[in-house]
Amino acid sequence: MSTFTTKDGTHIFYKDWGQGQPILFSHGWPLCADAWDSQMIFLAGHGYRVIAHDRRSHGRSEQTWAGNDMDTYADDLAELIDTLDLHDAILIGHSTGGGEVTRYIGRHGTHRVDKVVLISAVPPLMLQTPENPEGVPLSVFDGIRAGVLADRSQFYKDLAISFYGYNRNGAKASQGVIDSFWLQGMLGGIAGQYDCIKQFSETDFTSDLKKFDVPTLVLQGDDDQIVPLNVSGRKSAEIVDDATLKILPGASHGMCTVEADKVNAALLDFLRT
Repeated sequence: MSTFTTKDGTHIFYKDWGQGQPILFSHGWPLCADAWDSQMIFLAGHGYRVIAHDRRSHGRSEQTWAGNDMDTYADDLAELIDTLDLHDAILIGHSTGGGEVTRYIGRHGTHRVDKVVLISAVPPLMLQTPENPEGVPLSVFDGIRAGVLADRSQFYKDLAISFYGYNRNGAKASQGVIDSFWLQGMLGGIAGQYDCIKQFSETDFTSDLKKFDVPTLVLQGDDDQIVPLNVSGRKSAEIVDDATLKILPGASHGMCTVEADKVNAALLDFLRT
């Protein structure tokens, strides 16, 4: 396995395929780099170098008690970029990974970045507050915490249904996709995944988004039941200069898997622009 060690001694797993301009993927919660397989094999076949890591306490990376916070996630990403000496990189983040990418730019700038893609991403702020009345109530995230603590295994099996839109009329559920979601989630550590809930729900990325100065694609489905479009993608696209908002009609939060062909086509079109 390919790994690198962060400054605090944490071992981080990553995949590195192909040759060409580098694309670095950041995955959603509670998944791992394998969530990007459909995009990685497609883009590597179109002449790009594709790299995806497992966030600390997720997947095959080390399970840590400390450092499970958005600033550290972003710094881990920076260390991976520095370790591989990447330049003109394209950063693509899904859900929590979109927050990680956004905080990376907020903390480290864009001197190594060519373009950014935020897919169904949590910025600018998920939590409902007086200043963000369209947000998701805290009780929803408290419910996620309770589910993880009470029966994480069953909670992930149940979460996969709405994640991929399998609860919609006419949807044909794939047991394989559900099983993969469960497996990726259970590979991670409960402590770090529990901490991450607060990070993806309560972190305000507004100031980070204002530091974007490279072409940015905001890609999201209008049937996202996990990260509502009006809370996230629409607002991020308004904040980021030179951002393009592309909405996939009827697409779920997990569209990178269940509508991979549409996502891949949108990514390739943006990357070649």
